[in-house]
Amino acid sequence: MAELLKDLFSPALIADMAANILRHDTSFDHDAFIRDASDNLAALELKQRSNQILDALSTHLPDDFARAVSIINQSLAPAPSGDFNDITDPQPAISGPGIRGWAIMPMADYIARHGQDNVELSMGSLYQLTQRFSAEFAIRPFLANHTAQTLAILAGWVEDANTHVRRLVSEGTRSRLPWGMRLPVFIEDPKPVIALLTRLRDDRAEYVRRSVANNLNDISKDHPDLVAGIAADWLRDAPKPRQRMINHACRSLIKQGHEPTLAALGFGPVKVAVSALDLSTDAIELGSEIGFSIAIKNEEPAIRDIVIDYAIHHRKANGSLAAKVFKWKKLVLKPGASISLARTHRIYEITTRKYYPGQHIIDVLVNGQKVASAPFDLRIP
Repeated sequence: MAELLKDLFSPALIADMAANILRHDTSFDHDAFIRDASDNLAALELKQRSNQILDALSTHLPDDFARAVSIINQSLAPAPSGDFNDITDPQPAISGPGIRGWAIMPMADYIARHGQDNVELSMGSLYQLTQRFSAEFAIRPFLANHTAQTLAILAGWVEDANTHVRRLVSEGTRSRLPWGMRLPVFIEDPKPVIALLTRLRDDRAEYVRRSVANNLNDISKDHPDLVAGIAADWLRDAPKPRQRMINHACRSLIKQGHEPTLAALGFGPVKVAVSALDLSTDAIELGSEIGFSIAIKNEEPAIRDIVIDYAIHHRKANGSLAAKVFKWKKLVLKPGASISLARTHRIYEITTRKYYPGQHIIDVLVNGQKVASAPFDLRIP
């Protein structure tokens, strides 16, 4: 059986943390730390385990924050090479001297919890910690509480030799980082973040460029026209890696059919002729699939880049419909050229949506514009 992610916070990891801390603080209560950090560990989920280790660190490290930071920094394993870029590798903390990998999470949170009155010292420690794993969550309270000072420090990290440090600049400043605290200051005004992303847009590591794209995607949820403008600007004479990054950054806007974004990416409105949207059936039961097909012809006198999506309008509890857009196909059509497309879509129980019986609608979108539509009924046994 595959190891559960939460089990990376294991008794062995806790014991290894204790041993490495004790090497640099002889007054550290090794046994008490292990007892507190391991209490009822099997019953806890991943973040609960990390928080329990954080609480044990808060109890057993010195009250003097500067002394505690010194112990943390000294207890770390040697940093991986500057091009190391895979935090999905567990890097077990028990594989060699020093702390690394998942054990870094509660240590970084310790800095965030206790270091708000000493930003320079805290950021220096996060700089070390992120090189052994990631500090994208721990840096966020500093960005929220000490915005200008933290941004100034990050501005000095955008050209750092270590991939993790550069990625921390782009990932840590995401306004809507999944599972992380939101940063309303950047939701309101993303310009300081964009200044950092501009310097990272052509980073040599795809790991960093993908983080830049994810940050822009977050920004697009609150400032779609701004991101469309950035896409248009950055695409001028852009190298291939940047083009791919921008396409990934604009994925939500593309799915929404945001016209300025589609135009920036070369998918402006296009004149097409389409057949009727042909459905395989007019009713399906929850758990089954519906097929649909359509023919599309380019009626313009020029070759056109075309992006084809489809939307399912799901029925809500109050009887209204809400659309969710799905990717289908990107292609180039010559003048007068046609293409026939077919697709199936399965509707089944998922945790993120509750389905209701009744009429649903499928739309086909060409460069964000609806070109065909057809209804079907969803039955729930």
